Amino acid sequence: MITLNQLSLQRGSKILLEDTSLRLHDGHKVGLIGANGSGKTTLFKLLTGHLAPDQGDCSVPSHWRIGHMAQEITHSDRQALDYVLDGDTRLRELQTRIARTPPEQGEELAKLYADFEIIDGYTAESRAQALLHGLGFRPGDDQRAVSDFSGGWRIRLNLAQALMCPADLLLLDEPTNHLDLDTTWWLEQRLQQFRGTLLVISHDRDFLDNTVKHIVHVDRQKLQLYNGNYSAFERQRAEKLAQQQQMFQRQQTQVAEIERFVARFRAKASKARQAQSRLKALERLEIIAPAHVDSPFSFTIPCAERTSQPLLQLSDAALGYPGKPILDKVNLRIEPGSRFGLLGPNGAGKSTVVKSLVGDIELLGGARTCGEHLAIGYFNQHQLEALDLEASSALHIQRLSPQASEQQIRNFLGSFGFQGDRAFDGIRHFSGGEKARLALALIAWQKPNLLLLDEPTNHLDLEMREALTLALQTYDGAIIVISHDRHLLRNTVDDFLLVAEGQVTAFAGDLDDYHRWLQQRQEPAPGSVTGTDDRENKTDRKQQRQQSAALRQQLQPLRKKVQAAEKAVDKWQAQLNQLETQLTDTSLYTSERKSDLQALLQQQGELRTKLAAAEESWMELSEEYEAMEAELNQALAE
Repeated sequence: MITLNQLSLQRGSKILLEDTSLRLHDGHKVGLIGANGSGKTTLFKLLTGHLAPDQGDCSVPSHWRIGHMAQEITHSDRQALDYVLDGDTRLRELQTRIARTPPEQGEELAKLYADFEIIDGYTAESRAQALLHGLGFRPGDDQRAVSDFSGGWRIRLNLAQALMCPADLLLLDEPTNHLDLDTTWWLEQRLQQFRGTLLVISHDRDFLDNTVKHIVHVDRQKLQLYNGNYSAFERQRAEKLAQQQQMFQRQQTQVAEIERFVARFRAKASKARQAQSRLKALERLEIIAPAHVDSPFSFTIPCAERTSQPLLQLSDAALGYPGKPILDKVNLRIEPGSRFGLLGPNGAGKSTVVKSLVGDIELLGGARTCGEHLAIGYFNQHQLEALDLEASSALHIQRLSPQASEQQIRNFLGSFGFQGDRAFDGIRHFSGGEKARLALALIAWQKPNLLLLDEPTNHLDLEMREALTLALQTYDGAIIVISHDRHLLRNTVDDFLLVAEGQVTAFAGDLDDYHRWLQQRQEPAPGSVTGTDDRENKTDRKQQRQQSAALRQQLQPLRKKVQAAEKAVDKWQAQLNQLETQLTDTSLYTSERKSDLQALLQQQGELRTKLAAAEESWMELSEEYEAMEAELNQALAE
């Protein structure tokens, strides 16, 4: 059992925890959440013995083996496989003792080999290889030096090393930050099988929902334990905050914004599985909103007033690098209002697609056509490295808009959490999360009409992720996003594109369908054998995928008609809403303005007729689309 009793922790002049207590039982799986800088990582250092409390007691059973995922990036010439095996210190200790024991000490050697077998030492290398494979490393990577890998891949090696330890207590600090969807799912399954006590710091709500049964919230220098996963925590916290009268008005404002967004899409939600999944997720936001009512972040992303049709297009494009083609015959048309999420295995080319759209890498073939009024907002982790560390957040904005007033800049940066004089502090000592927030703020300031986002949630805490999700929901421009944050994907994109096997194709399904696709792709068919039969099975699966893609292509013309009908519904609904707002003017109902009222009422009737016709057309087209999709699915099944 882990026991913290009347604990106080302080770093420098900042008090992180004050007179707080906590008790965690053996086998508990706990998510540790709280704002960046609240003391979560410091608490891990306390549990590992690298830090002593300023006051109070911290008790961890002395016999427990602790596995801890290091955040430091190691510059080592050690081979990746050996680095992972180092996570099992007992294994390394026995190997060293065996190597140093001379053959004539046979009895001692026999005891050491028996101990080695007890800890399953003979399978250690294969278990380490399985960890590397699960985390996305390719064959041969195990023999590469740690220093050969990029920073993100070294963090994965740190995670593999932590998982290699047969731990009684496993401490993971932001384990999904540098993972994609594939490896995030793999890690979830791994942790679900873990039998020890787990403490994980994470800002990925879906990951927490699938791996923990308790939440410890670091808030106002206290540790508060909640039973249940992250969604249960939100419900409990929402009930608690709803009772605080001073927050009532802000809560209602946020809920109203979400209800407006839900209402906007409710009329569009046909029986199609993707739409239903999206609607259910949106409806959950009405519950989620109060739990984040005290968030310091509340911003929107303005969209450029001028646009083009299309905004950007790739035609028969070959993408990749000189001598290293990755994707071929890519045809992608991005129109105003398009919302695409990119799915695909690690290394398949998702980031290559985004970089090609931005123009960071030249096409190997085909054409990239930009609309006259294209304005791209591009986010990736390299944008953080491009920030001027000697400049303040405000100065970054001033360089973009020298005419902007100081108050305008203060107000804008305040919505991203840079309040008061913090906006004028140099950013050299900003955390990764603060730099990511600043990069997003710079994008929002420039009013793009196309957002290209490559893992925008890395380093962002839960409150900022929720604020970003809401901002993307209400954003009027086009979006293409790569993210392992499933909550963000479900609530901000309408369509998925699959980047796999050298192609970019429409994916007719939701994230659950994609997960199943990955499993089918990675697992051999039941009863399959190696050799010729296995190759034939792979060929059959490839032919099935090609057949599926061809049949799905037949749906595209009808799908475009459905989308056009949706836009017509939006158009007439917006005009009707505007007119009905005018009708709330009480002065219209005086005798002097009788003619004005009659004119508006006549327009109201006409708009309602047009809206009803548009909705009927949309319904008919949607039903036709669903029927055709069902026929194609049946044909594929046969």
